[in-house]
Amino acid sequence: MTQFLIDNMAPLMFAALVFFLLFGFPVAFALAANGIFFGLVGIELGLLSPALFQALPERIFGIMANDTLLAIPFFTFMGLILERSGMAEDLLDTIGQLFGPIRGGLAYAVIFVGALLAATTGVVAASVISMGLISLPIMMRYGYDHRLAAGVIAASGTLAQIIPPSLVLIIMADQLGRSVGDMYQGALLPGLVLTALYVGYVFLVTVFRPKFAPAMPVEARTIREADGTSGLRSLGLLFVLSVGAAYAFAQYYGEGKPRDEVIVVSSLVAIGFAFAASVVNKLLKLGLLSKMAERVTFVLIPPLGLIFLVLGTIFIGVATPTEGGAMGAVGAIVMAMSRGRLSLKLTKQAMDVTTKLSCFVVFILIGSTVFGLTFRGVNGDLWVEHLLTSLPGGQTGFLIAVNILVFLLAFFLDFFELAFIIVPLLAPVADKLGIDLIWFGVLLAVNMQTSFMHPPFGFALFYLRSVAPPKIKTSEIYWGSVPFVCIQIIMVALIIIFPNLVSYDHGKAQTAPTELQLQLPGAEGSGGSGSSESGAPQLDLLQQLQQGGNR
Repeated sequence: MTQFLIDNMAPLMFAALVFFLLFGFPVAFALAANGIFFGLVGIELGLLSPALFQALPERIFGIMANDTLLAIPFFTFMGLILERSGMAEDLLDTIGQLFGPIRGGLAYAVIFVGALLAATTGVVAASVISMGLISLPIMMRYGYDHRLAAGVIAASGTLAQIIPPSLVLIIMADQLGRSVGDMYQGALLPGLVLTALYVGYVFLVTVFRPKFAPAMPVEARTIREADGTSGLRSLGLLFVLSVGAAYAFAQYYGEGKPRDEVIVVSSLVAIGFAFAASVVNKLLKLGLLSKMAERVTFVLIPPLGLIFLVLGTIFIGVATPTEGGAMGAVGAIVMAMSRGRLSLKLTKQAMDVTTKLSCFVVFILIGSTVFGLTFRGVNGDLWVEHLLTSLPGGQTGFLIAVNILVFLLAFFLDFFELAFIIVPLLAPVADKLGIDLIWFGVLLAVNMQTSFMHPPFGFALFYLRSVAPPKIKTSEIYWGSVPFVCIQIIMVALIIIFPNLVSYDHGKAQTAPTELQLQLPGAEGSGGSGSSESGAPQLDLLQQLQQGGNR
């Protein structure tokens, strides 16, 4: 029996963790308890040395000193302030009026607002609840199919997981030991392509099932000119002039400058030109712009400006993600103040939720550190590596198996748990197979997005159920999510088939110390543990662990 335990300690650890998770134990405590229990068992069996746990305190202090994780509370606070200051309501109302005359206009508005909220809030719950409260009753009033309406809202809210500044991308970069800026760059295009696929699905629904997504009636289109026209011509002219100003500036400014910097600065010029033109027109009462043009400009420009300012400075390397998040939090407060909606109550609510989420993440990270220390001590990383590298098909076989595994685990685990438990086990194997870790992280992030949409445990479905009117059946929410889960799977396949969808400037953004580096001192390639013939880890592993902690 003793020899069986020694030979199979790693599989038993993993099986025990799955057992506790399936029975509903909190993830952080299940991870830590497994790590400590099997560590003590390993010490009793002579498989591990008591000195192994001497590295644990330094590991935990290393988590506290990780600057990368500071971006999580900053971006969370920014998103909560923007969401609770009424930005989502203004965006949905304005874009709904803009697309109202066409079939599926409200669904398109929800998707585009979901993408904008994703780029400003980065929080799935905030996006789904906001759009569920505001859009779902309106879509029902105008005759939208319940399944389509529920599916569009839930799926659009989950864009906050893949479009920067997503919280899961920060954690993914941290666990993979890569730059958050590179991860953001790599995820931007797949996020936009996924948004386009959602739009394409709604378009197909309007073509083949036009009654599922009717246009808004004329009496519901409230933003109109005195003569009854929509004012879209004025908006189109302002858009063309803004793009022209950006192009002219790019020609003047762009010589010898990096492409990313030119795009970001030129976009800010276009945004500034449109906003300045609208302000001048309003203050001087020139009457050159329609009500629609002014409304769209004043509602869309502030969040767009904040997006380009925060993400742009990260992309071009001017600011680290932590600095960008701090700047975004300040920008969100300024925007809320300018709307006259910033209050002490709102600020306290945002700080309360931010603190809870940050503590949640850190506790899971501490638990995963305890688990990872023991798991690597019993050569669990080598067990996982041998298990996955022996799959037929090389890289392709590995990617197919991993994506199926993550998809199935997403039925029971959310993206935080997947990122802290599964990703550290898969990353060394992917690196050994020659897979770019930024590309691999984006691929997994798209796959883990399905964890919010899986019936019956998807959190986005629960969020929507909590705010949906009683007329919306739970079964309709579940069935409405199925087409969008299929679209997310298609997106995973597209990234594998067309790997250039994930593009970034290698190493351009500043890289902060990462948890993966803290967990694997001196462990490149091999997973960091060797074993003697008796199965006990070699002494130099303990020395490396202690030295890694002291550093």
